[in-house]
Amino acid sequence: MSDAVSEAVSGAAGAPVERGKIDLHAHTTASDGTASPAQFVAAAVAAQLSAVAVTDHDTVASVPEVTRLAEGSGIRVVAGVELSVHDAQDREVHLLGLHLADLSLIESELERLRDARRARAVQVVEKLNAVGVAITMDAVLAEAAGGAIGRPHVARALMNMGAVGGLQEAFDKWLGGGKVAYVPKERLLFADGIALIHNAGGIAVYAHPGWEGNRERIEPLVALGLDGVEVRHPSHGSEDIKRLKALVDHFGLVPSGGSDWHGAGAGPRLLGCMKVNPEWLDLQLARAASVAI
Repeated sequence: MSDAVSEAVSGAAGAPVERGKIDLHAHTTASDGTASPAQFVAAAVAAQLSAVAVTDHDTVASVPEVTRLAEGSGIRVVAGVELSVHDAQDREVHLLGLHLADLSLIESELERLRDARRARAVQVVEKLNAVGVAITMDAVLAEAAGGAIGRPHVARALMNMGAVGGLQEAFDKWLGGGKVAYVPKERLLFADGIALIHNAGGIAVYAHPGWEGNRERIEPLVALGLDGVEVRHPSHGSEDIKRLKALVDHFGLVPSGGSDWHGAGAGPRLLGCMKVNPEWLDLQLARAASVAI
C-alpha cells in the first residue's frame, strides 16, 4: 500500500462507512484521467467505497497496479475498460467491459486501438499546424503521460500554450466533429466490442446512453449479446434512470452505474457520487460467472 493510500486509510478511520457504496465507471492516467493509480485508490478510500471499477479508454494498464495498491483497503477492484464502438447506423457510442477475467486476452486488440489513437493524434497535430497553431506532438504525449492518447490530451496541450481558454473551447474551435482539426477514429463495431469483452471473460455494458437509451436502440444490441446498461450516470436525469432501469428489467439485462470520474476534486462527477445499488454488483458478478472464456 502506497503512502498516499495509507494516509487515506488512516484519515478515513473512524468515519461512518456507507456499506456497499460502489462506483463502476472511473478513469486513471492510463487514459484521460488525471489520477495516478495511487491517487485513484486514495480517492476510493476517501470516498469510502467498497468496490470501484477501473475503466480506462482502450487500455487495462492501470488495473494491476490499482488492484495491488488496494490490497488491505477493503475495496474490491473491478477490472474494466471503456471502448468506443459504432452501431449499425455508424454512430459512436461507449461500451464498458466490466469484470474482465483475463487481461492478456484483450490487451493485444487494445494495443492496436492505442496505436490507432496515436496515429490519429499525429494527424490532428498536423491539421492544427497547417492552420498556424504551433502545437507539437511532444506536448500531446506529455499530457498523455504514457497513457492511451485522446482528444482531451490535445485540448490540454492547447490550453497550456494559451491557444484556448478551456477544454470545451478546444473542442468547439478545433477538435469537435466537423471542425478543422477533427479526425475520425478507427471504427470498432458494437458486435466486435461485445465479442472482445466476452472473450476476456467480462460483461458488456452500454455506457451512459442518456435519452438515446430507448427500446428501439437497445433491443438490437441485446440480440448482439449486450449484458447490461449503465443506468445511473451524472448525465442521466431521473426520467432517464427510470426508463433505463425498466428496459434493463424487461430485457433481462444487468444494471450498472458510476461517476465517470476523471480525477476531479469537485463538481458533479466525484468518485462515488452516483450511490449505485450494491445489489447491482451482485447481479453483474452472477452474469460474469456465466461468460465463457
